[in-house]
Amino acid sequence: MLFMFEKPLGMRDTLPSLYEAKKRVRQSMTDEINSWGFQFIETPTLEYYETIGEASAILDQQLFKLLDQQGHSLVLRPDMTAPIARVAASRLYNEGYPLRLAYSANVFRAQQREGGRPAEFEQIGVESIGDGTISSDAEAIALMVSSLKKSGLSHFTVAIGHIGYVNALFLEILGNEERANVLRRFLYEKNYVGYREHVKSLALSSIDKQRLLLLLQLRGNETKIADARENVESVSGRETVEELDQLWTQLEAYGVTDHIKIDFNLVSHMSYYTGILFEVYAENVGFLIGNGGRYDQLFEKFGRPAPATGFGIRLDRLIEALDLSEEKEDIHCVIFSGEQRSAAIQFAQEERSKGKRVILQDINGLNDVDACANAFNEVTYFIGKGKRGAE
Repeated sequence: MLFMFEKPLGMRDTLPSLYEAKKRVRQSMTDEINSWGFQFIETPTLEYYETIGEASAILDQQLFKLLDQQGHSLVLRPDMTAPIARVAASRLYNEGYPLRLAYSANVFRAQQREGGRPAEFEQIGVESIGDGTISSDAEAIALMVSSLKKSGLSHFTVAIGHIGYVNALFLEILGNEERANVLRRFLYEKNYVGYREHVKSLALSSIDKQRLLLLLQLRGNETKIADARENVESVSGRETVEELDQLWTQLEAYGVTDHIKIDFNLVSHMSYYTGILFEVYAENVGFLIGNGGRYDQLFEKFGRPAPATGFGIRLDRLIEALDLSEEKEDIHCVIFSGEQRSAAIQFAQEERSKGKRVILQDINGLNDVDACANAFNEVTYFIGKGKRGAE
């Protein structure tokens, strides 16, 4: 019985106080997403490895794999974007695009023993499918900001960038993907010291080195857009700048730019991103609480090419950012003796009809009446000949 009280690596229990906090935050976000016209769907926890496992941007070693009785390779879904793409490209395809879909679901990613990170966590997010305009990206970002504010989060930043800008700049200067990948890794790890040292060691002209180093300074408000435009020469590179310029203008129309920061050296480990991408940071949390972006090539893997964009919020990290303190649940406890059972039941039913949460507790089932009473915000006694008022 060595593992009687143990859980598999990366798995966690959710106790009542945390469960209630998650439920409140989840409801506030899903209500807001619904109000923007997005429709929630559910997909299976298990998917085929050959489809979802290979279409997902999650590394193969992070997938939970198993076999069904027919010998087919299955995976626990590692994200929600690929499963929703499968549904949109099949069962929902004839409904016509664009589609605005949403989800609230657990995903699974195997972790290294020393990582200390959850292997199962809940994501809340949306996928906007079939609209390739900047308007679709702006809508997704604005909805994400609005949902986070509805959850109670006030101090957060959304960094927006474009995967095409870094790609264009590196190709212009470095000439091949192998050399570019080294610098991308530094950016992904946010190892800016390592990035600078590596650039200085490259056999490049001083002008090209300066252009690479300037990339690190292209982070801040909308004034960085003009600086980025001057730092890139190719048509494709300048097109990415124009897209971010348009995006900023549209986000101003939504009134959310107080939470937005330009970041032209933003890259992602998610391999399917093709355009605008973004990350969400909150105070006192060491990890991203959410991210998203445009992934126009994913649907090709399902034989139905279509542009798409979306975002996902990590509910566990959002709860951490909200710093929700543990407090007594708003539960009314009715403690009764045998002769007052009927009166106590009637009272509890009346209180429940008012929307209150009510526990009925036989006094004979308690070892310590005072300890039980102290566990609740409100207690009413039906003991002896009558009711003793609420406390």
